[in-house]
Amino acid sequence: MKSQSEDIIELDARNLMCPLPVIRAQDRIKTLHPGQRLNVICSDPGALNDIPAWCRINGHRVISTRHDEYTIEVLVEVGDS
Repeated sequence: MKSQSEDIIELDARNLMCPLPVIRAQDRIKTLHPGQRLNVICSDPGALNDIPAWCRINGHRVISTRHDEYTIEVLVEVGDS
């Protein structure tokens, strides 16, 4: 049996500029339960700092970040807030 945290929901926020990747992540997280994970895929380099900062303020946890020349991925675990 899979736990909620094993199901990763993907959010494609590519080609959106600041602050839209954070806003889209915030809106999607509101629909999720604590422990679920959201993988935000974006192209705005600012998201590498903005999403983790937003997570710290709002009680969510960044599990990992990845980036290459074109894509940034931030994996977030939804907190209890």
